[in-house]
Amino acid sequence: MERARKVVQALWVFLANGFWGFPVTGTLYQGPLKVLCSPGLNCFSCPAATTFCPIGSLQQLLLGVRLSLQSGQLLVGTYVLGCVGLLGTLFGRFICGWACPFGLLQELLYAIPTRKYGLPPLLRAGKYLCLVLLVIVLPLTLVDSFGLGRPWFCKAVCPAGTLEAGIPMLLLMPELRTLTGWLFAGKLAVLAAVLLWSVPVSRPFCRALCPLGAFYGLFNRVSLIRLKFSADACTTCGACHAVCPVGIRFNETPASSECIRCLKCMTQACEFNAISLDLAGLTLSGGPTLPEKPSPRTFAP
Repeated sequence: MERARKVVQALWVFLANGFWGFPVTGTLYQGPLKVLCSPGLNCFSCPAATTFCPIGSLQQLLLGVRLSLQSGQLLVGTYVLGCVGLLGTLFGRFICGWACPFGLLQELLYAIPTRKYGLPPLLRAGKYLCLVLLVIVLPLTLVDSFGLGRPWFCKAVCPAGTLEAGIPMLLLMPELRTLTGWLFAGKLAVLAAVLLWSVPVSRPFCRALCPLGAFYGLFNRVSLIRLKFSADACTTCGACHAVCPVGIRFNETPASSECIRCLKCMTQACEFNAISLDLAGLTLSGGPTLPEKPSPRTFAP
C-alpha cells in the first residue's frame, strides 16, 4: 500500500505540472486545464503547472472583495469556493497524504537517515493561524488606496511557491532577478528552513504551517473517505502510534483533523483489524473480524 501511495503521489506531481514545454516557450501554461483546481498545494505560477492553486485562488478572491464593494458590485468567486469545498467534503486530508506534491517532497527528505524528532503539539495551531490571518484576514483588511489587498501567504511565506515558481522563473527569465529584494530573500529562507526541518521531523510544513491542510482538516469528520475504528477489536497496543507520519494516536483520536489517511496504521501496524477504510459508508478494506458471540440458551418452561 505504501508503494502504491508513492506512485499515486508521483502521478499527481506530473498531472498538476504537465507542461514541460516551458523551457522552449519561456511562458507559463495558459491552456484550458488552468481552470481546474489542484487538490494539493501547487503554485499557479509554476512554469509547468496546468492547474490553479486552491490557497492562491482563495486569496485572490478575498483580496478583491473590498474593491468590488467600493465599485458597487459584489463579486463572489463561487467557482473557487465550490472547488475547494467539494474537495474537502469528498476527501478531507486524504489529499494531503495522496495528492500533494509538497507533501511528497517532505516525505522524501524525511527518509534521509538521521536522528528523528517529534513535533511539539503546540505548533499544530500554526497552520490555522496562517489560514485565518494570512489567507483570510490580511487580504481583506490590509488594502491599498484602491481597496485591493495582497496575497500575503503566497507573497511572504509559501515555500512551495518559492520552489515551484520563484526559483524556476528566475532561471527562466534572468531579467527578473533585478526585481527581487528582501521579501524574496525571506521566502528563500523560509524554504530552506522547511526543507532542512523536513529531514529530522516528519511533514513539518503540513503539520505546522500549511493553511490548505488546516482547511481540509475541517472536513475530516464528514468527508466521504475516512478511517473507521473498532474499539472492540483494539488491544491498545500502540502500534498505530509508532507509524503515524503526523504524530497522532489513532485509537484515541480516530477523527483527528491531523490525519492524512495515509493508511499506514491500517496496513503496517494494526494486526487486529481494528482499523478499516470507509468510502461513503462502504468498507473497502480491513475491518474487525471478531468471533461471534454465542447466542443465549433458551429453556422450556
